[in-house]
Amino acid sequence: MSAQLERKVDVELPAGPVVAARRPVVRWAMLAVGLVVTLALPWFIYPPVAMDIAAWALFAISVDLLLGYTGLLSFGHAAFWGTSAYTTGLIATHVGVPCPLAVLGGAVAAMVLAVPIGYLSVKRTGIYFAMVTLAFAQMVYFIANQWRSVTGGENGLQGIPKNLGPATDTINADSFYFYYAALPIILLGVFIAWRTVNSPFGRVLVAIRDNPARARALGYDVERYKIMAFVLSAGLAGLAGGVFSISHGFASLQELIWTTSGKVVLITVLGGIGTLWGAVVGAALVVTLEDQLASSGFNGIGIVTGTIFVVIVLAFRHGIWGTARNGLNSWLRRRRTSRDS
Repeated sequence: MSAQLERKVDVELPAGPVVAARRPVVRWAMLAVGLVVTLALPWFIYPPVAMDIAAWALFAISVDLLLGYTGLLSFGHAAFWGTSAYTTGLIATHVGVPCPLAVLGGAVAAMVLAVPIGYLSVKRTGIYFAMVTLAFAQMVYFIANQWRSVTGGENGLQGIPKNLGPATDTINADSFYFYYAALPIILLGVFIAWRTVNSPFGRVLVAIRDNPARARALGYDVERYKIMAFVLSAGLAGLAGGVFSISHGFASLQELIWTTSGKVVLITVLGGIGTLWGAVVGAALVVTLEDQLASSGFNGIGIVTGTIFVVIVLAFRHGIWGTARNGLNSWLRRRRTSRDS
């Protein structure tokens, strides 16, 4: 029965952006280029900034999994990013395990937190869902601020060690080598997201996004699928937040504040929702721009990033990557049509 329903979704509902690229050669070439650029990144920019780009890219991908593929706009994802940052820091500081295990522990904590939040949030749609997630995120922020004996309150957690295990002192001390040591965690999260959206589960999510009533009529438990997507998205955000806190050596209330949720939504929209690649492009643009402006001593960073956001939304309806992809597809179709005629 389940197999029949999956076939129905494939035939009757629009597959949207989860359909694998029709040109495997182009797809694999893009993956190869992306991997090369990722590996070369710390050679051309400051390694901690490169690590920030990677972490924010995975964070944006986690939001895109909800917004672009499930149709749920979350303004509370900072709760999972920040919860993992704090949990990772506490595990790395007090337990002393290697940081990959600490990051995984932080991701698990984010997923556990996402279960009750998701269960209560998915009962609402649209702006109401966004507001409910924002309210829960503010509750987490308040708890972290008041629970000073654990979180450090306004001072945050400081001195989080970059412990990768025995005989890794050089890697722990040098941010350049740490980038390559932590990168597999980011790539694992990216792979999980890619595998999710290119699976029958991802097709169901897109079906729910496009027409929840029709997906429900086909026999799918829409709320259950939304909760599963919400928890998975929180886990990816947790991986990113854990790596971010280890890289910086601290976790602060800034990771939980509502502006962090707004920033990651901005990154996702800039790059193009429903693309995954767009999250990477948006993260690279925003993080690099903020670093350059901060290094120059400019204080109005929000003005510049806000202006760019407005321009991109007005000029590139589908974001940077989405617009480029659609333009390339249109050009290829015109070229193929002219050749056939």
